[in-house]
Amino acid sequence: MTETPSPDDRYVGYKATETIKITDKMVRQFAEMSGDFNPIHLDDDYAKTTRFGRRIAHGMILAALISRFLNEKIGAGGIYLGQTLKFTNPVFIDDEITFELEVTKLHKTRGLGIIETNAKKADGEYVVKGEATIMMAWGIK
Repeated sequence: MTETPSPDDRYVGYKATETIKITDKMVRQFAEMSGDFNPIHLDDDYAKTTRFGRRIAHGMILAALISRFLNEKIGAGGIYLGQTLKFTNPVFIDDEITFELEVTKLHKTRGLGIIETNAKKADGEYVVKGEATIMMAWGIK
């Protein structure tokens, strides 16, 4: 894991990436936490009968991971103010997903950052596209 850059190192165009495997354990833990027990996420036999042919991960797992990586890569100690998300393709169990974060706007006097938040599979297929607004830790003080 790379360290979060200092405020002086952040700039429009700053990019960070992180790759993570979406596991069966993650999906089951997310179902328990959220109460979303949709069989498309948990039941192999049911999932085989769907257009996807196999189980898919909850989209909001990706959103939670975006939150994690915003904190780890862009703004440790900051406040997550908003997020847009568009889920463009399914994520299957054991898919490796690369999250790409890029600072597109930075309001240093207000302590706010606008971050492009995209995620894609190893083959380059995007699975989520979005934009986050965060209050940088140095903007809170």
